[in-house]
Amino acid sequence: MQITAPPLPYVAVAESFKLPSGANFHGTSGIAFNSKGNIFVIHRGPMPLMEFDPDGHFIRGFGDGMFERSHGLRIDAEDNIWATDVRSNMVYKFDPSGRLEMVLGVKGHTGEWHPFGHLRLFDEPNEAVVGPTGDIFVLQGHGKGESRVLKFDGDGTFIKTWGGKGKGPGEFDLPHSLVFDAQGLLYIADRNNARIQVFDADGNYIRESAHPGAPCGLFMGADQHIWLAHGHTGLIMKLNLNGKVVGMIEGGGQGKTTGKYGEAHYIAVSPRDEIFVADTLNWRVQKYVRK
Repeated sequence: MQITAPPLPYVAVAESFKLPSGANFHGTSGIAFNSKGNIFVIHRGPMPLMEFDPDGHFIRGFGDGMFERSHGLRIDAEDNIWATDVRSNMVYKFDPSGRLEMVLGVKGHTGEWHPFGHLRLFDEPNEAVVGPTGDIFVLQGHGKGESRVLKFDGDGTFIKTWGGKGKGPGEFDLPHSLVFDAQGLLYIADRNNARIQVFDADGNYIRESAHPGAPCGLFMGADQHIWLAHGHTGLIMKLNLNGKVVGMIEGGGQGKTTGKYGEAHYIAVSPRDEIFVADTLNWRVQKYVRK
């Protein structure tokens, strides 16, 4: 994959997480930071949610018995932790202490509505994100489930959905990651369609940009530029809001060594301007620091 862009002033360093004795990451699917700069990792093994201090020292692990195939991880403005499970079709909201505060979906059930008609169901929820007005947006469809966006209010009451599988404007083929800009517009990585689509909060299509490959993870920087973890290409890019690549970290690509990827799945930038990328296939979190 040939992309010409200025190099970004970051370099990959060895993973520095201090895990408990005998513990290991399994498929590391997501990464996020709270307001203290603590690092949260979601992975597909024991203690599926782990918290570390900014230097990588282990603080706690939780979530055992709740996940079958953990996937997305976001932390909202109040430090609540939002995690998704694409196999059991669940969205979990934990308060900052790690106590379960809300569940969306019904474990093990797929479709649109619970048989009694009062609970909205999911089919492979990829990510749950709280928008600037407090509404909750869930992306679903990871190969089997229908590719859609579902919108709820802050109390978890279903509002609306849009999408459906396809290649046209407002359609999706595996909507994988979502960020908001300062105006409240949604930027959605439409992975199998190799693009980022932009919508308003009501689901009205605005525009799109093409990103050949598999755009997986998005993170909105404080400077209103988007960081993109580009899946199996193993490339880490910085985009403007129109989707133009304005910079790329050197040395990326496929592989097993430092700075290489099996799948660059999700990305987050710390308050210390360190970049972390979760790699599901290499079972690790890649870290970059400024040169």
